[in-house]
Amino acid sequence: MRVRGTTTGVLLALLALLALSACSGDGTGADAASTSPTPSIRTLSPLPMPDMGPPDGKVVADLRQSSRDAALNRFEVWIGNGLDRDLRPTRILYLDPRFRAPIPGERLRLDPAGSERGYPLTQPARPACGVDGGRGRVQVTAGGETTTYPVQDEADVVARYVASRCFELASQRVATLSFSDEVTTRQEGDVEVGTLTLLVDPTGGSAGRLSVVSVTGTPVLTAYPRGSWHPRVTVAGGDPVQRIELPTVPARCDGHAFGESGGATAFRVALRLDGQPGELLVRMSPEGARAAIGFAEDACGI
Repeated sequence: MRVRGTTTGVLLALLALLALSACSGDGTGADAASTSPTPSIRTLSPLPMPDMGPPDGKVVADLRQSSRDAALNRFEVWIGNGLDRDLRPTRILYLDPRFRAPIPGERLRLDPAGSERGYPLTQPARPACGVDGGRGRVQVTAGGETTTYPVQDEADVVARYVASRCFELASQRVATLSFSDEVTTRQEGDVEVGTLTLLVDPTGGSAGRLSVVSVTGTPVLTAYPRGSWHPRVTVAGGDPVQRIELPTVPARCDGHAFGESGGATAFRVALRLDGQPGELLVRMSPEGARAAIGFAEDACGI
């Protein structure tokens, strides 16, 4: 990655200007009022951020995933074009030994010289569970030529998804987890408390035992009266459906929290499958999410 060298010079010039203006006059109110006003620090515009474009002469790629991407069951491969010419991909394939087949990139569009663009990749429903490690590559076809580039994954996007999905597939042999679409409410003094219901639905088989250890709140909803729920419920394949009630209150009442599009009603559930720990991200359905957000808005008076 390159950083342009002009920012340091601009900063030094700015500091010199501020020092010169601070030294003019004797500091009295009369003198200050009689001189031409010098812009204060509060009126200065922020300096532009350094240019962090792709390396000159190279094409680089890395994986990223926002909360919105996760909600849409995808991640993105970002391709930085450090060449002196535009790239117009006609095909992008992400290849990784942890997936059974290449994943095609979506929303193919121009990647101008000196820029970077993100291309969505749909997360496979059945990764290659049990494959140890691996590193992804991306094949980019542009201008009739196909070139393969290594892909950086500093946030372990693939590793985290594969571990979670493979644990989910294994746990589903015992029971599935989901949230009820209904959110009930009650008043406790000055506090309006809602109740979410986590459903643990055994499969009817004899695959093992699944324990729900804890559930973590979201930027919008948190446990009442503590910060997380600890139901400690264990089921086997032949047990009846378990309904776990989770009393909740708004985590905060500012607009920023309610604007969190991907994680407002997605709850991390810590489990044990035959003693083996794991974690799932369990999302509410659109209907349930509307009911939960509606409760939080009412409780906040929004």
